[in-house]
Amino acid sequence: MRFIVTKELGRLARWLRIAGFDTIYFIADKKATLALTALRDNRIIVTRSKEKTDYLEKQTVMIESNKLEEQLREIISKLKLRIDEKNMFTRCTLCNEVLEDVKKEEVKKEVPEYVYQHQDLFMKCPKCKKIYWKGSHWGHVKEVLELCGL
Repeated sequence: MRFIVTKELGRLARWLRIAGFDTIYFIADKKATLALTALRDNRIIVTRSKEKTDYLEKQTVMIESNKLEEQLREIISKLKLRIDEKNMFTRCTLCNEVLEDVKKEEVKKEVPEYVYQHQDLFMKCPKCKKIYWKGSHWGHVKEVLELCGL
């Protein structure tokens, strides 16, 4: 499933990426561009703004809550989403690119010394160059997703 998330749901967009979903964060105000992108790329629009998507009802998920955990529950419930743990942390949380494995030696100067000494597996975004590793946040993310029903 592929998503296009409107600007009032930025945190939700990030969490969908963490869960491994291809998610565009749409910050423009043009309804036509949003609709065109959704139709062209076969994406589901996720929004809190009824006025932006009133003519694409079947391709839109309306989110009611302001709270992230409730937003996650809403989208899970409405779309019957299932998270495959092997897809988690496969996308850059900043730019949505698929992460690439990188050799530990290549990131030595780019990560904290403690992280370098205690982690063996690293991934890097080919676009923005952000580096990822399986740190303590991994367990926290899994807990939040489990609480939300994923």
